[in-house]
Amino acid sequence: MPVNLESLRETEQSETLFVNDESKKREFLGEQVYKFGFGQSPFLPPASVINRVKEEAHRKEYMSVQGDASLRKAIARFHSDVDGIQVNSDYVLVGPGSKMLIYIVMAAFKSADVFLVTPSWVSYEPQAKLAGHTVTRMQTNYAERWRLTPEALECACQNRADKKKPLLMVFNYPGNPDGLVYSEEELKALAIIFRKYNMLIISDEIYGLLHHDGAHVSLAKHYPEGTIVTGGLSKWAGAGGWRLGIALVSESLGKDFMDCVVGIASETYSCAASPIQAAAVDAYQNNDTIKDYLFHQRRILKALGNEVYTRIDKAGINVHAPQGAFYLNPDFSSVKEKLAAKGVYNSSQLCEQLIEDTGVALLPGNAFGYEEDSLVVRLAYVDFDGVKALAASEILGKEATIDAPFLNMYCGKVLKGIDALVLWVG
Repeated sequence: MPVNLESLRETEQSETLFVNDESKKREFLGEQVYKFGFGQSPFLPPASVINRVKEEAHRKEYMSVQGDASLRKAIARFHSDVDGIQVNSDYVLVGPGSKMLIYIVMAAFKSADVFLVTPSWVSYEPQAKLAGHTVTRMQTNYAERWRLTPEALECACQNRADKKKPLLMVFNYPGNPDGLVYSEEELKALAIIFRKYNMLIISDEIYGLLHHDGAHVSLAKHYPEGTIVTGGLSKWAGAGGWRLGIALVSESLGKDFMDCVVGIASETYSCAASPIQAAAVDAYQNNDTIKDYLFHQRRILKALGNEVYTRIDKAGINVHAPQGAFYLNPDFSSVKEKLAAKGVYNSSQLCEQLIEDTGVALLPGNAFGYEEDSLVVRLAYVDFDGVKALAASEILGKEATIDAPFLNMYCGKVLKGIDALVLWVG
């Protein structure tokens, strides 16, 4: 062997990408698969934005590493309007997905303590470790809706081994994997602790515009001096593969911090794709077209999410009704005896057995920080034709409600998969 590979970093493929590949393989072989494992929006981007991409396809030049100035101004105006926060376009960073931007912020520090909430998205912890940081997980529980409490945060801050290290935290809501939000009162209480310990918070609000009632409150509203809000087009605009992410950096962090993260960007990805940046200006317009587009998405996701929740809840499985995004976080510990009879004792076994027996693809809880012996999984209720559902919702008009016949017609595969899951549990 010409190269010594003994010192390779320990990494694994992202669980979400793995389950997506596995589902596609099974579909290719002709198997019935209910794709609840991969959190990809079922909706297409707004038609005006798609058309703009076509018009800008000739753009081949390298754009600014920080992001095209006109796009950054549009992003600053948009989030200032919809979130009611102050955003300076000079402190907006555009990159190839918010995933990369979260990592770049972590990589800006030579050494740091990174706090994560359990549950949290699968890539936060691997990213922190790749950046060479120490990771501390703060546990939550079903009874408290998987929410981080000020008491748990305070305890974690006090128990740090090296209190001189910078303290970072990745905070996500509406949540992946739980679909839940933090109330304004909860955010205010947490902000007191953030401020007390001078924490830098990466507030991953990629699902903020998919709050089911359109009532998202940004953490930057209550902790502006220490919050970097990340987002992008992947979820609310259905453009995951376009890889357009944004970071709204607090001006309080100053020019030196911006120079650092832009410098890292320049040595890694150079810039986000030029045609996508040019087209994204049309997406970041707080006009009637975008407002209507978001209204119909939210209405469909809320109705479907509540129906999925109701069916799972009736089966005696612990689950909270979703408030945003397109996820549920069922805890099967309430039916552990039934699962034990099937030889299932943890979430990995549960997901393996479910896809084998029913074709239902889920993600195991250990991918999100839960203990290995937990029976918690993530369910993404996105396996339906979003184009047809969105068009049908528009025809209904804004005053109508999404009822059972609508869900059966346009989201029937999701409901069929949930029924298969419930029947399997028994």
